[in-house]
Amino acid sequence: MASVTLSSDMIDIRFTGWERLWTGRERLAVAIRAVRHVAQVDSPLRLARGARSGYVVSGFVKIGVWGLFGGPRQLVAARRGEPGLHLVLDRAGAGGEFDEVVLSGPDAPGLAEAIGRAMAARA
Repeated sequence: MASVTLSSDMIDIRFTGWERLWTGRERLAVAIRAVRHVAQVDSPLRLARGARSGYVVSGFVKIGVWGLFGGPRQLVAARRGEPGLHLVLDRAGAGGEFDEVVLSGPDAPGLAEAIGRAMAARA
């Protein structure tokens, strides 16, 4: 599972070795000001849609980049049975690569709440 570290102005996502292989990156840093919406989701696997470059075991895991030829471009590292974190980004403000980030992990509800608080504090 990717680890997420939250500071007052940044979200730092670090991927495991297996995830790095399919996401093509070790980490992604996103400024809090680039987050347009944050939510905890019960079924993060359902959010990944469109053409992809990544790893899929249908109904169990999705890791990689979705939305290659249209729609929102998503960075995904999600597993079945774990709550998810869904970030909707301002693509330009987040570095121009992704519109959304979808992660799963047991700490997703707490992260969603903490990111929401950080967004409110910056408003």
